[in-house]
Formats: sequence, structure tokens, C-alpha cells
Amino acid sequence: MGFLLRTLITAVGFWVAEWLIDGISFSGPIVTIIAAIVFGVVNALIRPVLMLLTLPLNLITLGLFTLVVNAAMLGLTALVMPGMRIDGFGAAFIGAIIVAVVSWAANKMVVDREAAANR
Repeated sequence: MGFLLRTLITAVGFWVAEWLIDGISFSGPIVTIIAAIVFGVVNALIRPVLMLLTLPLNLITLGLFTLVVNAAMLGLTALVMPGMRIDGFGAAFIGAIIVAVVSWAANKMVVDREAAANR
């Protein structure tokens, strides 16, 4: 259930990013959901290695380089996902921020709801 919920939350984040940014597009809703799954796999497998490799840069920038890593993961997802298009690093950077904010907000609502139900 958790994987499905996180995938749907990421897909909503992608939809919001597509709606707000001209440089991001998906060819349809099914592609958006599949891209969310691919994004989850990329984040689970490649992001930890990249975060470890860029640790010195992340320390120097006080963690802000993580935004660049997130944009790279979004760009990598677009590279391997047919039907998903990102026009340049700027669109990937802003898109990664939007996806992160939407995911954070949706996860916060889900956790708050679960906490209220367990009381």
C-alpha cells in the first residue's frame, strides 16, 4: 500500500510540475504514472550513490547541492522514459523542487491522517 500511495503522490507532483512549467510534458496520464514508478526506482538505486559521491560538495553548500542531485534524477527519469520530456536543466531543477514540495505536503497530510486515526 505504501509503494502505491507514494507512486500516486509522485504522479500528482509530476502533474503539478507539468501544469506549472512549460519545459516539462508527459504524453498521457499512464505515462505520468509509469514515470513516477521509474522515478521511484531511480531515486532508490542511483540517488544514494550520487549523494555519497557528492557529499563534499553537499557539505560545502550546506545541503543545497541536493537540489541539483534531485534535478539530475528527474532528468535521468526523462531520459529513460519515453513520453516524458524535460527541456533543459532549468526545467528539471524547478520541476524537482515542485515534485518535492507536492510530495512533502501530500505525505504530511497522509501521516497526519494516520496519526489521527491511531489516537
